[in-house]
Amino acid sequence: MAQSDETTLVSEGHMRIKRCRHGPMLYNSTDSFIGRSLDLYGEYSEAEAAAFEKFLHPGMVAIDVGANIGCFSIFMARRVAPEGAVIAIEPQRIIYQTLCANAAMNGITNIHAIHAAAGEEAGTIIVPAIDYAASGNFGGVELGSHDNGEGVPLTAIDSLPLPACHLIKIDVEGMEGRVLEGAKQTIEKHKPALYVENDRQEKSPALIEALFKADYRLYWHLPPLYNPNNFFANKENVFGNTGSLNMVGLPKSFDAPVSGLTEITSPEDWPL
Repeated sequence: MAQSDETTLVSEGHMRIKRCRHGPMLYNSTDSFIGRSLDLYGEYSEAEAAAFEKFLHPGMVAIDVGANIGCFSIFMARRVAPEGAVIAIEPQRIIYQTLCANAAMNGITNIHAIHAAAGEEAGTIIVPAIDYAASGNFGGVELGSHDNGEGVPLTAIDSLPLPACHLIKIDVEGMEGRVLEGAKQTIEKHKPALYVENDRQEKSPALIEALFKADYRLYWHLPPLYNPNNFFANKENVFGNTGSLNMVGLPKSFDAPVSGLTEITSPEDWPL
């Protein structure tokens, strides 16, 4: 059940706008994770935003790969304003359009949204046909194995004209390794902090090894979806123990202390 109507600014079919923690957000109420979280709590995975806050300051440049509807892009953009910028990359056209709407609705002009998937090189990738009015985890759509659907550009982060890069967040449902392959030059040149989803155990060793070779130290970050101090003060936890499996990556030259996180010491490490 959605939060009370007094929190809803607009409701049209399966799309809603509510005034959320980081500003008004347009979202799909049938989305089982991001949409549901915004609907019930007025925020999504706030512990991840708190992690980004530690690495972002005014004037910085961040890349949000797999930006979805912009929950984190909006936060990042406010954090690096007024001179900083966020490059938000999202391949699903309908979700990309919602991302753009959220940036515009919040009066944010330092988000540069790109309708594409990030990978190891330029090309095209197929996004399968999706019924966004039906229930589903739209942020969990995997790419790279579909023959039918909508072709969208595939781009490498190294091809972006970046004057600087301070943070790269990657959440691309199993394509994380391909994204990192296409970002090698950017990572070597700018040494950004990295925040990489790593929830597929069979792909984890190669992902960790690639970042070790890039001279990074890695730490597990396992944020829960439910925040008891959520924006709507909703005490009902519909997500239970569900959370995300992510890695924080820091160049070995980074001299600030890291507390509260378990360091990854081997490609075979796994948190569960």
